[in-house]
Amino acid sequence: MRFAKSFGSQANTAVGGFASRVDDRTGEVAHRVAGVIAVAVRVLRLPTAVLQVVPVPFIAATLALGLVADGGVRVVVLVAGVLMAVVSGAFWGRRRAILRAVEEPDKLATELGIAISLSDKVDETRGALERVAGGGGWRLFDRLKGAWGGMSMTGRWIDGVGDLPRARYFVPPRIGTTVTITIAALWLVPISIVVALFALIGTIAGSL
Repeated sequence: MRFAKSFGSQANTAVGGFASRVDDRTGEVAHRVAGVIAVAVRVLRLPTAVLQVVPVPFIAATLALGLVADGGVRVVVLVAGVLMAVVSGAFWGRRRAILRAVEEPDKLATELGIAISLSDKVDETRGALERVAGGGGWRLFDRLKGAWGGMSMTGRWIDGVGDLPRARYFVPPRIGTTVTITIAALWLVPISIVVALFALIGTIAGSL
């Protein structure tokens, strides 16, 4: 608990110190983009909840079948179940973090402005972020990833945005991780169904 409070204090101090670097134009762009991000995330709250829940019964069934299976089938089924559970857990954790990040759009906007100001090429970085303001839904995250993809971010910049508890989920390297986790979660739905079916068949065959 003390560590969490200490980390939070350090993050607040860092944000307060960097905020003075944000110029008016950057602040305006950051507020506009933060508003778009907040709306997109809220619209996606229900669809992502469904995406999170659908594979869970099949993952649970796979793990349960793995526990009652014998021999090599047991190992294969359990490994498959654990891997699927890891993907599901990663998606749950990232979704929760992003939902919390947009709870206060003004603070998100401030941090996005700081992230832009930390760049060695402020105008280019600001322009890249401004171009994605018209996106929506998961397309917004793809556009964010694409916009940032053409930017060269230094280790100093990455370390700096790591202190921003909200904006860090919408800038490199975490934006790329978010897109990757989401794609994996989308694939997890059909894969979990197929794996659960094969696990059932394998368990029955092994018991005969």
